[in-house]
Amino acid sequence: MNVKASLTGAGLGLRREMLSEVLATTRPVADFFEVAPENWLPYGGKLASQFKALTERHAFACHGLSLSIGSPDPLDINFIKQLKVFFREHNIKLYSEHLSYCSAKGHLYDLMPIPFTEEAARYVAARIRTVQDILEQPLILENVSYYAAPGQQISELDFIGEVLEQANCQLLLDVNNIYVNSVNHGYDAAAFLRALPSERVAYYHVAGHYQEAPDLLVDTHGADIPDPVWQLLQQAYLQHGVKPTLYERDFNIPALSSLQHELDTIRVMQQQALNASSQKTGSQKHSSPKTAVL
Repeated sequence: MNVKASLTGAGLGLRREMLSEVLATTRPVADFFEVAPENWLPYGGKLASQFKALTERHAFACHGLSLSIGSPDPLDINFIKQLKVFFREHNIKLYSEHLSYCSAKGHLYDLMPIPFTEEAARYVAARIRTVQDILEQPLILENVSYYAAPGQQISELDFIGEVLEQANCQLLLDVNNIYVNSVNHGYDAAAFLRALPSERVAYYHVAGHYQEAPDLLVDTHGADIPDPVWQLLQQAYLQHGVKPTLYERDFNIPALSSLQHELDTIRVMQQQALNASSQKTGSQKHSSPKTAVL
């Protein structure tokens, strides 16, 4: 199940407090926007009409919060059907969710890590296939930040790979989450990045975080993107290709002009990676030996 190449460039996570400013801006702020559908589904009236005006003018993706794909509870089929209607109404290009869970006989109000086991991978993959069948479109799963790994039997990489392969779904590669986890759990972020399957990567997330201690980072989406995350994003482009990249900023949101600067930085990096790839391809063609005519 492949995602249509319908988004390009640098995207921005749209918060409701940004809505008026974005609507009033004549120059496009971002190449696409992303929203949590749960933050818009319940609303009608002026807010709904404003959102519809934006989705008619711009490309949108959705990044969900409450599907709870790894939960022991049954899937909320009515909610998934609501999502399907919402996506069609607003021409939503991509739908992603977290490879985690947030409910177990009630809402947990946090994204909890799924145990890294083969049994859990099979369980989650089956639920992903069900969601995709109902939506009639792919479900893209994000590698998440986590602070403990209860019941772990296989590596995080193996767990992600098993889920993607068994569900035949795609990956939202969150670069910041890789960096945060690499510091918190003591692994090589670049090696982890290289080991992910390029053919499964649909798009990227990038964000900032909070450093609570030298060996403890908290994934807040409330700060500027730090240099190590920028560097890892550059490596992602070179390793897995230039794909749509979403800048998440959920707290301490600066003026739109500051957000625009971050988006411009993403675009520059994308172009640099494309140029590097083109030069490499050209060099390989130039150095290829000619076939002798016998």
